Amino acid sequence: MDYKARRTFLKRLGQGAIGSFALPVFGNSLADHWNAEGLTKGDYTSEAYWELVKSQFNMADGLRYFNNASLGASSTHIRQATLGFRDLLDGFPSKYMWGGWQKEKEKVRESVANLFSVDAEEIALIHNTTEGMNLIARSFDFQSGDEIILADHEHPSGTIPWEVWQETKGIRLVRPELPVLPKSVSELTEVYKKAITPKTKIISMCHMVNTNGMLLPVQEVSKIAHEKGILVAVDGAQSAGMFKIDLHELGCDFYAASSHKWLFSPKGVGVFYAKKESQHHLKPLMVARGHTDESIRRLENYNTRNLPEVLGLGASVDFHNTVGSEAIHKRSYELKAYFRAKIEGNGHFTIKSPALDDLSSAIQVVEVNGKDVKDIKEKLWENYGIDCRPMTTHGLNALRLSFAIYITKKDIDYLVDALQELA
Repeated sequence: MDYKARRTFLKRLGQGAIGSFALPVFGNSLADHWNAEGLTKGDYTSEAYWELVKSQFNMADGLRYFNNASLGASSTHIRQATLGFRDLLDGFPSKYMWGGWQKEKEKVRESVANLFSVDAEEIALIHNTTEGMNLIARSFDFQSGDEIILADHEHPSGTIPWEVWQETKGIRLVRPELPVLPKSVSELTEVYKKAITPKTKIISMCHMVNTNGMLLPVQEVSKIAHEKGILVAVDGAQSAGMFKIDLHELGCDFYAASSHKWLFSPKGVGVFYAKKESQHHLKPLMVARGHTDESIRRLENYNTRNLPEVLGLGASVDFHNTVGSEAIHKRSYELKAYFRAKIEGNGHFTIKSPALDDLSSAIQVVEVNGKDVKDIKEKLWENYGIDCRPMTTHGLNALRLSFAIYITKKDIDYLVDALQELA
């Protein structure tokens, strides 16, 4: 390589990524490609628009994927951006791992903060919800007899950290039972209110439970808790990206989410929110050089990590914003209503998710009456190419169906026809 070519090469390396998270895709930036596809100026009320959104996800042939609550898919463009970052990293490893992407990483933090209507200094970029819940549970030095409230629908990743880091020290875990089909928000709020005692230190709760898609009253519980000096930690794995969320309005102290579900980011990336006034409680799970940093960055100090996936999260937020939070919010509830309207009143089925929009959204759970859910799940896959999750806890015996934005009404029609045949 001659001197001029070498200088051009080094200059190109120094420039890093192009635009925000817009690495070239088929000769154009992601933004240009989305615009060409019509994603930036579509009619959100048109089913044709959502067919276009669906086309951005390259699923396996014949697959009808209703299992986003287990793990989401990344759009083609998010995948392409992530691969582009990976190529840059492997072209000059030390440059991009340690400092070369500092501005880009902070841009991701800012974009995530804007998505949740909070300050960038309240957002840490972690790996997943489980890490966030461990971070919270390990941070506190409680005394024997102190209490943590964890309702019975919490995910194991939300309960096990408290069992390991706190229950072994004599802290009591209070496990109130939630109704599976509450009729009102206040019915759920009362469960938490009654569980509080003078010894309660933290309420740890899901925003949306993974069992039947029930939305829990985080805002109402946070208000009650804070009046008594109790902190509120939230598992947001199933809510982040499904509908609009203002974390300041929600009122919780901590919120952990895996962005690889409803935000469609690369796998193994998550977000962690800590209200500024509550950050002093938290201790990092890992310590390395820089552990004395007083900012929220001390909670993500891994030294070496998979930065292309972190920057890929930036591309996923770009994708989310391109479609639009308001459009996604409305679509989540539109698909819920469409599905319920097609099976409500049919004696073959029992819906086991709450009906009110304040109590459920794009996760709906349905029992095929008289049939074993595991058998129905296998037949849906073998005969129809439909993937979903069987739920057997809490007496559900029901299929958990996820209506992400790549699900169309035609997909729901196909699903309901398959269920009807199996019923």
